[in-house]
Amino acid sequence: MKVLGIIPARYSSSRFPGKPLVVIEGKSMIRRVYEQSVSCAGLSEVIVATDDSRIEKHVSSFGGRAMMTSAAHRSGTERCSEVCETLCRQGIECDVIVNIQGDEPYIHPGQIEQVISCFSQSEVMIASLMKKIPSAEELQNPDVVKVLTGIRGNALYFSRAPVPFIRGKETAGWPAYHSFYKHIGIYGYLTDILTEIVKLPPSALEMAESLEQLRWLENGYEVFMKETSYESVAIDSPADLLKLTNRG
Repeated sequence: MKVLGIIPARYSSSRFPGKPLVVIEGKSMIRRVYEQSVSCAGLSEVIVATDDSRIEKHVSSFGGRAMMTSAAHRSGTERCSEVCETLCRQGIECDVIVNIQGDEPYIHPGQIEQVISCFSQSEVMIASLMKKIPSAEELQNPDVVKVLTGIRGNALYFSRAPVPFIRGKETAGWPAYHSFYKHIGIYGYLTDILTEIVKLPPSALEMAESLEQLRWLENGYEVFMKETSYESVAIDSPADLLKLTNRG
């Protein structure tokens, strides 16, 4: 099975312009993500998909591979799909695409391996990770996306709200009565499934929660969720970066 890792990285951001090029402990964020990704033995290759020549040149400067993609893309999923289309025209094909978040400088290669391992099951079309939520504070945080799964491990729903609702119990005690999980935003897709889902129009649930993955569920695509012990630390703003650099 040939697996390609793609790291979407756009320059413009209302909260943190130029985020991929910010320097963290001597290296740019995008370089850290790239180096962690290429350490994953299950990936045949890693490509940074960007819309900005500054990022492309920077990745090339440290020996990485980058591809220019459209600035009109609304999501990393669309950016990944364009890379697939370009490679296909060049006669290069792969079985699985792993969409690696470009704002997680310390992503563990083991996380990527866990996503890849899901595709040993022939019925898996899209895979992602989830981690148990230990505290009521994290559970109530709308920036932490929660996920519900069925008995076969497929996602039933993603939400910014705490789900499920625990009737008759104070919210502060909910983690003691049920196992809640947060979504870790790394995705793997079968290549042909990726080609299909980028053609879907935005859905009602997606727009309500501002969660792209709900579009896939609404259209009947299954997302297999694997539990992980790895934490996800994303940098979405200068304040997040400050917290990271001051973590010690």
